[in-house]
Amino acid sequence: MKNIFIPILSFVLITSFKTMAQDNTSASANGPKKATTSVTNNPIIKDKYTGDPAALVYKDKVYLYAGHDEAPNDFNFYKMNEWLVYSTSDMVHWQEHPVPLKVTDFAWAKSDAWAAQVIERNGKFYWYVTVEHGTINGKAIGVAVSDSPTGPFKDTLGKALITNDMTTQTSITWDDIDPTVMIDDDGQAYLFWGNTVCHYAKLKANMTELDGPIQTIPLPNYTEAPWIHKHNNWYYLSYAYQFPEKIAYAMSKSINGPWEYKGILNEIAGNSNTNHQAIIDFKGKSYFIYHNGSIEPNGGSFRRSVCVDRLFYNKDGTMKRVIMTTEGITK
Repeated sequence: MKNIFIPILSFVLITSFKTMAQDNTSASANGPKKATTSVTNNPIIKDKYTGDPAALVYKDKVYLYAGHDEAPNDFNFYKMNEWLVYSTSDMVHWQEHPVPLKVTDFAWAKSDAWAAQVIERNGKFYWYVTVEHGTINGKAIGVAVSDSPTGPFKDTLGKALITNDMTTQTSITWDDIDPTVMIDDDGQAYLFWGNTVCHYAKLKANMTELDGPIQTIPLPNYTEAPWIHKHNNWYYLSYAYQFPEKIAYAMSKSINGPWEYKGILNEIAGNSNTNHQAIIDFKGKSYFIYHNGSIEPNGGSFRRSVCVDRLFYNKDGTMKRVIMTTEGITK
């Protein structure tokens, strides 16, 4: 038995050595095997905390506007003194530009560079911002203007466009926040905003005056962060829903309604109580821009980070649930 076993063992060992040698030769010929690396494009800004994103498509670029979360790691509330701007031509690579606007650029404001949005009209760029008013109790909406999407911007009115005493549907002092703006196909501009109550009003062609009464829109579980956009003859009004916040949306064939609630668009964004969205079309694709609290170890509700993922529409115009990813936009 021993005489049979020894030749078999020798054959197995020789065969194994040959196989290993062939594998080494093959690896050497083809070069060393490369480790698979994961793509992590979300969040898109990793050296600063950024929240409340808004985006403007202008010519061949997307301009991203965001508040700068500056809260220290042991400070559990918002500390925001300025807004930031970035641009991209491919939704993958983002260029930072000099700080275009600060709260101190509004002499009548005292704090809080909260959610804001920029729109272009006739070669001018109008930035609608949320700040704390210096003399009128509560949050207010101001307007800054520039000849460039990257600024610098300056206060165009010298006073607030919207103040807390102009809206009386709720007694809270922070209901006049989160402006979103759109110019309809007929040239009429509209401003939407609000916390707990969704307000909207027409804007005059100069973009710095209201053109008619402030109206309200009833929406299920409306919290804040409205975003108005149009796609294929449908108007979409998305907003932060409940708290902690998801994003829900309604649709209409007219910007003046009636609005039909359609459901949840994206779930609670990781590690952040708030959720704030921008929705754009760029070079034939649709994008959903939002923030979460994903930067470790100190990211969270008051140290947020902007992310981008694809958005898709169904044949009937409804929007598919947004899938939030770590990979983000890769091409």
